[in-house]
Amino acid sequence: MLKRLKKVKVEIKKSAAFTKKLDPCYSVDKGQRIKMFVEVENPDTVVKWFRNGQEIKPSAKFVFENVGLKRVLTINKCTLADDATYECIIGDEKCYTELFVKEPPVTIIKPLEDQQVFVGDKVEMEVEVSEEGAQVMWMKDGVELTREETFKYRFKKTEKKHILIINESTKEDSGRYQVMTNGGKCEADLIVEEKQLEVIQDIADLTVKATDQAIFKCEVSDEKVTGKWFRNGVEIRPSKRITMTHKGRIHKLVIDDVVRPEDEADYTFVPDGFALTLSAKLNFLEIKIEYVPRQEPPKIHLDCSGGEHVNTIIVVAGNKLRFDVPITGEPAPTVAWFKVDKEIKDTEGRVHVELRTELSSLVIESAERSDESTYNIVVTNPVGEDKATLIVKVVDVPDPPENVRITSVGEDWASVIWDPPKYDGGKEVTGYLIERKKKGSQRWMKMNFEVFTDTSYQSTKMIEGIMYEIRVFAVNAIGISQQANTSKPFMPIAPTSEPLHLTVEDVTDTTCTLKWRPPDRIGAGGIDGYLIEYRKEGSTEWITSNQELVERCGYTVKDLPTAEKVEFRVVAVNIAGKSEPALMSQPVTIREIVQQPKIRLPRHLRQTYVRKVGEQVNLVIPFQGKPRPMVTWSKEGQPLDPKQISVRTTEIDTILFIRSAERSHSGKYSLTVQIENMQDTAIINIRIVEKPGPPQVVTVKEVWGFNALVEWQPPKDNGNSEITGYTIQKADKKTKEWFTVYEHNRQPRCTVSDLIMGNEYYFRVFSENIVGLSENPGVTKNTAIIQKNSLIYKPTDYKEQDVSMAPKFLTPLIDRCVVAGYSTALNCAVRGHPKPRVIWMKNKMEIRDDPKFLMKHNQGVLTLNIRKPSPFDGGTYTCKAINDLGEAQVDCRLEVRGIRVCFSMILIFW
Repeated sequence: MLKRLKKVKVEIKKSAAFTKKLDPCYSVDKGQRIKMFVEVENPDTVVKWFRNGQEIKPSAKFVFENVGLKRVLTINKCTLADDATYECIIGDEKCYTELFVKEPPVTIIKPLEDQQVFVGDKVEMEVEVSEEGAQVMWMKDGVELTREETFKYRFKKTEKKHILIINESTKEDSGRYQVMTNGGKCEADLIVEEKQLEVIQDIADLTVKATDQAIFKCEVSDEKVTGKWFRNGVEIRPSKRITMTHKGRIHKLVIDDVVRPEDEADYTFVPDGFALTLSAKLNFLEIKIEYVPRQEPPKIHLDCSGGEHVNTIIVVAGNKLRFDVPITGEPAPTVAWFKVDKEIKDTEGRVHVELRTELSSLVIESAERSDESTYNIVVTNPVGEDKATLIVKVVDVPDPPENVRITSVGEDWASVIWDPPKYDGGKEVTGYLIERKKKGSQRWMKMNFEVFTDTSYQSTKMIEGIMYEIRVFAVNAIGISQQANTSKPFMPIAPTSEPLHLTVEDVTDTTCTLKWRPPDRIGAGGIDGYLIEYRKEGSTEWITSNQELVERCGYTVKDLPTAEKVEFRVVAVNIAGKSEPALMSQPVTIREIVQQPKIRLPRHLRQTYVRKVGEQVNLVIPFQGKPRPMVTWSKEGQPLDPKQISVRTTEIDTILFIRSAERSHSGKYSLTVQIENMQDTAIINIRIVEKPGPPQVVTVKEVWGFNALVEWQPPKDNGNSEITGYTIQKADKKTKEWFTVYEHNRQPRCTVSDLIMGNEYYFRVFSENIVGLSENPGVTKNTAIIQKNSLIYKPTDYKEQDVSMAPKFLTPLIDRCVVAGYSTALNCAVRGHPKPRVIWMKNKMEIRDDPKFLMKHNQGVLTLNIRKPSPFDGGTYTCKAINDLGEAQVDCRLEVRGIRVCFSMILIFW
């Protein structure tokens, strides 16, 4: 703006068309209205307005007004496009101005939010500001994102929203992104990580009999992941016997009618795009056919049959458990299942028993924690009995950690601790996952990608002054706890740095005045105040001097022990706690410092101080001395009158103040500063002056030739100042017009030369001092007569020509037809001497003070302007001219038609 102001041309020469030009510049807020105006010399002149060289036409935005001699341009609802140079042109004369449109500060309504994405994902970071079309600046890690990087970043604006788009994110895009406007800024973190695939259910080894069906099933964390199945490293192709399915997160391989030996192998599932393999083995259950007698006691074909229970089955909660028990015996034995001592009789339901030839199965659908128990199977027939014991352990994800809490915070960090979960899911807790988010946001950001084994964690790289929340998940071999406990909202904030430049300003017998500067680093917590502490030299106990915090950077510590050496320190306090203390470099001895009184009289008061009558007198005189000295003012040995002269004294200076100076205030003023028997004195000489009186006894002493000697006496009142000179003026007795002959004449006399022969002159004299000329002059009572010589001038006889004539109209009035609402004028010309008096009449009635009519008479040309006539203004108009020799008049007919009639006439003519 300053550079543009320097280019504005300032016209120095006086304008014939403008009495007041445009101001050099105007300023307006965006969306507001601005008025700029000029004043013209002639009210009939035509004014044109231009913007950047283009003429402005009247509209709802640009409004032209004529107010007397003012020509006003009003611009409504200013936009940035109206920030331009404007010209006002009258004929060949121009004046310029510059209009500056200021944008209101753009604030951020909805800030950026932290995001966590995978490599290759599309990222959209959105911010909403207070103004549509506002300019914002995007930055990453403090570096502006410019248009040279548009191949990677794309910027989008929709109304008040600004969006940064990254089509395919990479790990290099991780960082802190900032958005800055002229009224604020916000920032958020973007974390781009490699895709990781979690295995929710691994493939289990299978043992099947010939001609049975083999089903391999696994579950991963991403529904979109595809994969391939391999048998002994060779990819499996689907066939009538082999089918592969993918529903959601579950992948299955089904082999019907298993036939050995080719089906007995290692089976592997490999997810596409991940360095991960899931493997299992398919085994056959070999059945040996032996000769069995017709009666055979029942037998359970398990490793644990007939002995102590050593068979333990572990199942993941939510999975299906099917335990098949082969049974033999003749006759066919009866089978009973027990959960501890309670028999399981259901053949349907979530927990049920299935019976088939030579096989009994315990089925638990969607295993739960309550299913964890000891199960017994008892088979009997008339020949005997057999039993087996099975221990079922249900493992699950752990419960969430408990009592998540924030123990301490800093400028950009916070420490969080928690208690382990009460239930570990049957598997040892291997670690924890920590996430955080800004309060009010819905986006959680991971703090660790590898499990964290400790129960305390320090979160870093946070923004000071922003509210955050942290939650913690427990992890075991089964997975991550379903729910997470969240901490209470907290704000990263840090104490300030230590105060700076702690110094001693003053010391007395019991007090010490300290001063310091605010800390260099304050932070978002601000400063609540300061604590001042002291201790005696050699002591270890600090004593707090102020119970309430001190807001200003200065404090007087009172009730200190006299003559002791005392150490001081100052601590800044805010919501985060106390800062590091600012310490004195050395102890301070509590003892009054005696300093002799001394007046530091300013240089301009060391000589006579002169002021005019009516002006203010304001004398500030500093002094020094300890303890505080006693200050005394006097004038000519007398105390000052407080009604006329005000005196105010502080610890370091004294002020003498006179609101309106008078001659009586002149004199010598004495200032005394005293401490006990020591004192210092200064004398200030004040003189109040005014204009002098007129010179006395102004007389014409002598006249010779074309010269006159004028003498006078000094004035009685010199205005309390030395007379610096006199101004002499002369006046011809005939014209009585005064002309200056001499200025600054030092002597009380002067000789006036070059007087005109035959004229008689008066003289007057003004006295002058430093204030100026006297109000009244001294005038001579006698005159100076310049005698004529013997030459006598005889003028020739001259007869003046008689030009008198009665009024006569040279140009008559003409009948007119005008449109209602459009101003018009009637014109005629008249001649006559002496100058005739002009009367305008409408329908033989004289037109007087009517604002609608404006009458002009210029060099015999008579004009009657009619402003916006209506149909009622039609009629016969008469102009009459009258002087001593006679009178003359002319008439015309004026018809005012409505707007519709005139429009029809225009259309017909066209």
